[in-house]
Amino acid sequence: MTKLEEGNPAPDFDLPTDGDRRLALADLAGKMVVLYFYPKDDTPGCTKEAIAFSALREEFEKAGAVVIGVSPDTPAKHDKFKAKHGLSVHLAADTDQATANAYGVWVEKSMYGRKYMGIERSTFLIGPDGALLKIWRKVKVAGHAEAVLDAVRAQG
Repeated sequence: MTKLEEGNPAPDFDLPTDGDRRLALADLAGKMVVLYFYPKDDTPGCTKEAIAFSALREEFEKAGAVVIGVSPDTPAKHDKFKAKHGLSVHLAADTDQATANAYGVWVEKSMYGRKYMGIERSTFLIGPDGALLKIWRKVKVAGHAEAVLDAVRAQG
């Protein structure tokens, strides 16, 4: 798999989401899409990130962007996560990691000397034409949603 770069076409996706819906990149043509990948529902960093994006959801919408969080969790887990924390962004379920693989974020990780496969926290800003406008890899949660919003606004 070649590493995605800004300017490349965004890989297509069609994923089940919270609320028993589906989201596909093709259905979002003409809009900017913030696609953020996170490891797991209801863990400290992932919760902070989802809360930060949710707090700014209306600002993203005013700037013409849809925010979608993607993890390997199931839609049912996403529903519980959203209800527990009052989240307002879409959460998509990539249970087979096909989308994570297409975006190059399903990687080998290591914790306490144990190696395992998981999501590398990353965000992709996709333009209305389907091209990757900006890529953030190995994201640190603090201030990230605000930085992404600034990038969205800079496109307007």
